[in-house]
Amino acid sequence: MATFDLAFHERRDGVAVLQTFVESGIQVTDSVTVASAGHNLNGTHTIISTEPFYFVGVDQYGDLEFDYEIIVENQVLFYSAYSDLERSVATGTVTFTPSVSWITSANVLEWLGIDVATANDTAFVAKCVSASAYWCWNKRREAGYTDAQATVPNDSVKLGAIMYAATLYRERGSVDSFASFDSMAIGASPSATLGRIMQLLGCGRAQVA
Repeated sequence: MATFDLAFHERRDGVAVLQTFVESGIQVTDSVTVASAGHNLNGTHTIISTEPFYFVGVDQYGDLEFDYEIIVENQVLFYSAYSDLERSVATGTVTFTPSVSWITSANVLEWLGIDVATANDTAFVAKCVSASAYWCWNKRREAGYTDAQATVPNDSVKLGAIMYAATLYRERGSVDSFASFDSMAIGASPSATLGRIMQLLGCGRAQVA
């Protein structure tokens, strides 16, 4: 969950515009919750645009129009069927809480080929599943994909998420990642390589300066 303070707000032609002080990373189709903003802006909304330009209204075809000579960064737009609101200093917050459910514990245990022994094991597998799903979703988001949080895009991405969750599970109790990295380790091996996982996710090589 990430919460951002509002800097300005505005509503024009049934579209609300909120600007935050810092970059939020919120994208189109994301669901956000606005609180303590007043002006009929509070509630849960689906983002329809994050264009970094001044919003001037909706044309006769229902398309959003912007003044591309006026830059307005860190803004999110959503439908709000109330009277117009002049741009002014805002109070309140906008919160974005991703909930990614691409894989299950059963998927990971099947891939590992093991049965969990205790309730503690079961809980830890669930944590690995949650962490992997969010990490994979976020990596694809950084690479420019717009994925649904409740539906995995394809089997390749699903396998990548399963493999990463299995990797996290296998690292449990090690000092520095896999025990197999120790020169004296025998028989242990990593569940997967990060390169293979990123390939399955459809993400290219990381860019470095």
